[in-house]
Amino acid sequence: MSAFFSFFLFFFSLSTLSFTMALRIVPPFEPESIYQISNSLNKFYDTSKYGIFQLNNGLALTPQMGWNSWNFFACAINETVIKETADALISTGLADLGYIFVNIDDCWSTVSRNGKGALVPDPKDFPSGIKALADYIHEKGLKLGIYSDAGMFTCQVRPGSLYHENGDAQLFASWGVDYLKYDNCYNLGIEPKKRYPPMREALNATGRTIFYSLCEWGEDDPALWAGRVGNSWRTTQDINDSWASMTTIADLNDKWAAYAGPGGWNDPDMLEVGNGGMTFEEYRAHFSIWSLMKAPLLIGCDVRNMTAETLEILSNKEVIAVNQDPLGIQGRKVSAEGSDYCSQVWAGPLSGNRMVVALWNRCSEPVTIKAKWETIGLHSSASVLMRDLWKHEDLGNIDGFFEAIIASHDCGMYILTPLALSNAAI
Repeated sequence: MSAFFSFFLFFFSLSTLSFTMALRIVPPFEPESIYQISNSLNKFYDTSKYGIFQLNNGLALTPQMGWNSWNFFACAINETVIKETADALISTGLADLGYIFVNIDDCWSTVSRNGKGALVPDPKDFPSGIKALADYIHEKGLKLGIYSDAGMFTCQVRPGSLYHENGDAQLFASWGVDYLKYDNCYNLGIEPKKRYPPMREALNATGRTIFYSLCEWGEDDPALWAGRVGNSWRTTQDINDSWASMTTIADLNDKWAAYAGPGGWNDPDMLEVGNGGMTFEEYRAHFSIWSLMKAPLLIGCDVRNMTAETLEILSNKEVIAVNQDPLGIQGRKVSAEGSDYCSQVWAGPLSGNRMVVALWNRCSEPVTIKAKWETIGLHSSASVLMRDLWKHEDLGNIDGFFEAIIASHDCGMYILTPLALSNAAI
């Protein structure tokens, strides 16, 4: 049995809760091929630490895609904003590309529960209630997400769900909620491994399939345990709309590459693309690296008023396809050179024996970045067809290495297909 087939068998045969913890190395190419990944570089694509008791709710076979209200709107949300955002996802074509979750973040509820102990949507901002809003979203073929907290209060001091897990989960299900982002504020000092599983059990008990997103901020290394609890887990503190924040978070998330896979994903936080704090090139790099890392693609800007450049980035079908690739192996940084290690190569295997490579220039001036076959894990004899995902063009047949001049803070992104395979497909 090939290693490639074994990988798929592992992830899609979850009928038992007992799996071996033996090392599982997943090469991007078949073992008998001259394009086989070099054994000395298997560590780059090691998935052996992926959770063996993975949450099995049938969700997140690829990273979630959609929109979240927090990065742009913070607490300035209401049902009109949510409806208009859903409309914009449809009209811009983003929904057709996979952005299907419309996620309400903090501040949707009143500051206290009602007399029966239930959460209450703010009647001023959500006068029709969440059920009516969910119906509106569902009629458009989209899914509705909501927010709560594994603490006494949310981060904006609305009621949290700690010790109210069962009742709140039943309420969310009755409203038709499809996604829960579960935050980490006001947690009474209780360790996350005790606070997050009760909501998993409560959601499962509703009978409704609800995507469970843990927002634990990476404080207790959730990649080590959250695969048994939720469908994604935050690996870092909140992102902000700056180059420094985005690059720092990318590096922190990279540490946990071996733990992500179909059913559960590392989450370096939402996209800032289009919010104005970075340049076009920086946003393009942001979207490229998040896609390569198999991060959730949750838009964080006002999609009702996007620029053409923002839409161009968010709607790149070829880059999205990397993120949604069914092989589900998180790409990672494989080399860093130059001053402050700012000249970087990131790479990862894809289905169909292909590989994605990103040349990321984090330097303050244009640089030539080289990706050598031995660096990205290809056999030295490999010949590949190279495609530029941002220029949408084939660059011809390449042997041994390739290089490109990359502008400051920009990122080139490419797919390499073994030449024998690409010729066979013609």
